[in-house]
Amino acid sequence: PDEMSVAGATNLLRGAAIGGLAVAWAVFAHRTSVGGASDFSTALAATPIVIVAAILLRRLGSPLWIASGGLAALALLAWAWPQLRENVALLYYLEHVGTNLAFAVVFGRTLGAGHEPLITQLARFAHPEGLSPAKLRYTRQVTVAWTGFFIATAAVSTGLFLLAPAAVWSVFANFLTLPLILLMFVVEHLCRYLVLPPAERAGIADTIRAFRAGKQRRAPPPDQR
Repeated sequence: PDEMSVAGATNLLRGAAIGGLAVAWAVFAHRTSVGGASDFSTALAATPIVIVAAILLRRLGSPLWIASGGLAALALLAWAWPQLRENVALLYYLEHVGTNLAFAVVFGRTLGAGHEPLITQLARFAHPEGLSPAKLRYTRQVTVAWTGFFIATAAVSTGLFLLAPAAVWSVFANFLTLPLILLMFVVEHLCRYLVLPPAERAGIADTIRAFRAGKQRRAPPPDQR
């Protein structure tokens, strides 16, 4: 029980820290998108894009290509810096739309022929005995719903960025996106209880626990590692 309470407190503190950082980032992003920006705020806004670019460069494999790509990226960043400093909102827009489109691809690509929908794959962790036709149909529909959600979010973000004042776009991107994602989870939870029988209503927490348990079962004993 003591270990469980410590683990629970640790998870709670970790969640609070992540939530606090998310709120701080949203407030900072909104203020710099609407108002003036400094070199520091511009660099901070560009950091996620730089990290993604570095990850993509690493996938090239060849040190020569990595070095060449890195130098080209730095040159491009230096050339565009004055414009980016005057339009920090563009960086946050690219990150917001890029993230949503990336998730749309992650979900959507599993809907094609020869693939199993992503939510169906996750559901199998909580139901290793197999999924009923109703569960298979439902998890596919949820995968479609999440794909549509991320595409719609990217489309609305683009429309607001191009047509509305920066403050309006920033409120949507920085303050409303996460609540909308949470609302999607709530709606999906309600739909699950309306559509599926009790034995097939495993939620995200159940799936995570089953996934962790499966990893522990597959892990070799310490003396065999």
